[in-house]
Amino acid sequence: MASARHTLIGEQKIALASAGAFLLALACIVPASATLGAGSLVLGSAFGALIVLRAFSIVLPPIADEAPPLSDAGLPVYTVLVPLYRETAALPGLVRAIEMLDYPAAKLDAKLIIEADDRETLEAARALKLDSRFEIIPVPPANPRTKPKALNYALKFARGSLATIYDAEDWPAPDQLREAAAALAANPELACVQAPLECYNGGDNWITRAFALEYAIHFHLWLPLLVRLGLPIPLGGTSNHFVVSKLRAVGAWDPFNVTEDADLGFRLAAQGWRCGMIAPPTLEEATTNRADWTRQRSRWIKGYMQTLLVRARPRETGAGAAGALSLCATLGAGVLSAFLYAPALALLAGWAIGAAAGVWPAPPFWAYALPLLVWAIAASSAIPAARRARAPALLRAALWQPIYWLFQTPAAAWALMQLIRRPHFWEKTEHGAADRRPR
Repeated sequence: MASARHTLIGEQKIALASAGAFLLALACIVPASATLGAGSLVLGSAFGALIVLRAFSIVLPPIADEAPPLSDAGLPVYTVLVPLYRETAALPGLVRAIEMLDYPAAKLDAKLIIEADDRETLEAARALKLDSRFEIIPVPPANPRTKPKALNYALKFARGSLATIYDAEDWPAPDQLREAAAALAANPELACVQAPLECYNGGDNWITRAFALEYAIHFHLWLPLLVRLGLPIPLGGTSNHFVVSKLRAVGAWDPFNVTEDADLGFRLAAQGWRCGMIAPPTLEEATTNRADWTRQRSRWIKGYMQTLLVRARPRETGAGAAGALSLCATLGAGVLSAFLYAPALALLAGWAIGAAAGVWPAPPFWAYALPLLVWAIAASSAIPAARRARAPALLRAALWQPIYWLFQTPAAAWALMQLIRRPHFWEKTEHGAADRRPR
């Protein structure tokens, strides 16, 4: 299995060194203005194409893999994998959410996956006196200390032919397992279906509202568009439902990748399998403050960079042109925009101020038009996304999304530093800070 255990392999180091030398030589030969113009044209064209693709997600209707429901007798055993670390506060609600799933108790195989040295969470889980649907899986201490490593260990004990993942704060729709089982049974090309994630605390403050709107656009507009176009999708970290035999066939999760979900979506596609979407959502907790938000976002960006580097290896491209297009439009665009957004706005502001003072010529029209178009598409996306997520209050967050995006640049810088110094360190997201819980 292609793994992020090594950030760069030998061939990639040679390729990067050669590209750096070439660009340095080019900068010495070609005038700076021409180099800047060519680079701006390439980036502008790439982001322009992405804007067009995003615009399609606004106008196309939603899509989900629906199928005739299965009878109780026809339902398979379903394994629910729940990785936990320092989650004593979330345990009672989590157990209640699993108990509320509309699935035959005899066919529900819920694994509470807890690090063996996390004694507080282990004791709290054992004190709940769980019924036969639940099994506690202590994970022996071993590096890397990551969620995918724990999932791989617990998968060995799975009884189900289907499996899903829930995080500690998740509240899945009661019919989600039935919908996923029916969709996977109806289409043998599917290896996985993703349920949309929504935030139950989107109204807590301006950060949670912007985060919730971001989720609504991603899961109700962007991923359905990719599925409709037949492109691979970066899976979310929870509520993805797998055919276990196909999951095992690709080596399950990469324990060294800190966004193992996004990576797995592309590895499944490289083997010729498809991932789809279902409608019943899972409610999650949005991070409520800048510190937690930055830790979570930096881990995501670091994992995206890991996945991009792994998929860029000579023998690991997989999924052909469709895979490359989706990889660039999702993870690649996400990483690039995180690094460039704040510096580009600062550069444009400085350019405009200098032009107004007569120091240098005014920026070209497209320098203003591109960010305005990006903001317009984002604002337009908020309308159908908030409607499909049944959260009209999220529309207000569209007003400050351009400011919210500025925080991605420091998170990206932190992610790059960690990629170099601590590539497999897992920045844990703290849960339980929300002002409200789902009913």
